[in-house]
Amino acid sequence: MVVAAAANQPFTLSLWPPKSWRQDFPDPPHPNPLGKRRFRRQRLGLRAALVEAARPKEAADGSSMQQHQVQIYRRGGGDRTEDLQAEARAMLRAANASLYSPELLAARYGSRPIKVVGRALQILIALSWFGVKVLVDQRKGVLDRNKRKRAAELRSVFTRLGPTFVKLGQGLSTRPDLCPAEYLEELSQLQDALPTFPDADAFSCIERELGLSLDSIFSSISPSPIAAASLGQVYKARLRSGDVVVAVKVQRPGIEEAIGLDFYLIRGLGFLINKYVDIVTSDVVALIDEFARRVYQELNYVQEGKNARRFKKLYADREDVLVPDIFWDYTSSKVLTMEWVDGVKLNEQAAIEKQGLKVLDLVNTGIQCSLRQLLEYGYFHADPHPGNLLATPEGKLAFLDFGMMSETPEEARFAIIGHVVHMVNRDYEAMARDYYALDFLSTDVDVTPIVPALRNFFDDALNSTVSELNFKTLVDGLGAVLYQYPFNVPAYYALILRSLTVLEGLALYADPNFKVLAASYPYFAKRLLTDPNPYLRDALIELLFKDGKFRWNRLESLLVQGRKDRDFSAKDALQPVLKLLLAPDGEELRILVIKEAVRITEAFVLGTVIDTYNSIPDLLRALMFNGNASGVISMSKTEQQNMIELRDQVYRIWGLLRSSENFDPSLFQPILQANL
Repeated sequence: MVVAAAANQPFTLSLWPPKSWRQDFPDPPHPNPLGKRRFRRQRLGLRAALVEAARPKEAADGSSMQQHQVQIYRRGGGDRTEDLQAEARAMLRAANASLYSPELLAARYGSRPIKVVGRALQILIALSWFGVKVLVDQRKGVLDRNKRKRAAELRSVFTRLGPTFVKLGQGLSTRPDLCPAEYLEELSQLQDALPTFPDADAFSCIERELGLSLDSIFSSISPSPIAAASLGQVYKARLRSGDVVVAVKVQRPGIEEAIGLDFYLIRGLGFLINKYVDIVTSDVVALIDEFARRVYQELNYVQEGKNARRFKKLYADREDVLVPDIFWDYTSSKVLTMEWVDGVKLNEQAAIEKQGLKVLDLVNTGIQCSLRQLLEYGYFHADPHPGNLLATPEGKLAFLDFGMMSETPEEARFAIIGHVVHMVNRDYEAMARDYYALDFLSTDVDVTPIVPALRNFFDDALNSTVSELNFKTLVDGLGAVLYQYPFNVPAYYALILRSLTVLEGLALYADPNFKVLAASYPYFAKRLLTDPNPYLRDALIELLFKDGKFRWNRLESLLVQGRKDRDFSAKDALQPVLKLLLAPDGEELRILVIKEAVRITEAFVLGTVIDTYNSIPDLLRALMFNGNASGVISMSKTEQQNMIELRDQVYRIWGLLRSSENFDPSLFQPILQANL
């Protein structure tokens, strides 16, 4: 029983609820201990019955009933205490889950030379043959020409070497500082595709991990996995408790042993690379350790459940986003039970459209949710491939598989937005300095040589408008710059690029002209206009003012784009600006605003005079002004046109503000009072 298991664990009693609490919330039914042989035949019979119950049946009209009508199970607020208790029990069941420790791996495999040598030879032969081909290409001078071909071969090698190398390849696909663009693209196509393991092993694992017989947990379970990956496979089942349809993920037997041995060997290879390969400037061992820790976290399904709970709390407030619930009483380090979600993979366009849904609407939902993850709360889904994103029949975007998550530091979130501002302004010196704040470069690295490389790429890329700019082109170009210089790209940033690139790739199936930057810009505009953070206030001023002049076209663009974000409010946009203008240190900014107020007044007055003058017929105008072409206006045609454009632009901006939600003209009163 769970209580007995808890008593044997070296943890403080605070992790386990008090006795009075346990009486109110009893353990799940049927807590029969496993390993008693007299029950084995009976259980095998029950398993067969459970599997038979889950086989697709024919309805009266001959149609298949395999697709369950899912009854969405929602816990009420009064069950929060029960959820916490169930989660505590799950954590206790996962108390012995392994953590990545290089020291423990060295101790374990240092005394098993035969096993180590056998696997090392297998890896060495596969990678050496690939390395020989690359060296031959280099000798023949065809290295660049064959780069894409060799990248495809490396993907094949990683697939054959098993789950650790599949995960390693996926990790490398997010590191533009380590791999050329051709390798990044090819390795990003690596899939967690391995043969399924026996169902009997999976069912035994469920019983062993949960301390319950299969028939006491489920009224039915699918006879075979409905999905399989490198770390585990998933079954569809129906819980006896609550009659809820669930997805049950079961870990692959022996996967921890296989991954541990591989990381022990890969880490040794990392030491050799650090010592003898000068071209690699990053600390390879540190990168391997960081990646191994992430993979080991994926092996702990209780941690994945906690990730899902946190993700749901932060982002499922949107009506168009769905995050499945976790059933903690049926979850352990090797078994994860979560709410079943009916849906279609986001790359299956025909199936999505058959449900009356639009792929681009779902992708836009994904982009907006991803931007909130990356830049608002900083906690994000690090593996958003098509298999982890489903379109539900109700039109919601469902997120699955929370094994790999990452976080963006707060300073980096603001630095990324500032970086976008510098990119739009073509301020390449500031862009280069941003890499200090983003932790790409050590502060002792001189960024001067990097500026021309940024200018050479972005001057061409930014000749397109934001709506025309292809994100993948931008990432590939930036990746080329990162690969040439001593950058050390943090994991969070590489995963951000991958996340948005995946979403743009999905959208391109539906619309070859789709641009993720155009869909993302409203979020950036809203944040710049409404966020009171001092860093973003400075970024907004930098964007709007240049050489002492206000760039009204930039403000108009921000308002047009910001209004596309459903959370945009004109009141929220004005209040941070007012606070900035009225602050004691806002004197310099107030002077600029006064100058702009004078320009606007001139534009309105002179613009009206110019319009009136131009409306007079030519003959009458000649008589009235004695043939003077300019009449009473001593301005060139270009100056007149600029004045009219400024007036019309201010009119448009005023119209945008007035038509925005919660706009109140009285908000401008403090500015007028301060400037009088």
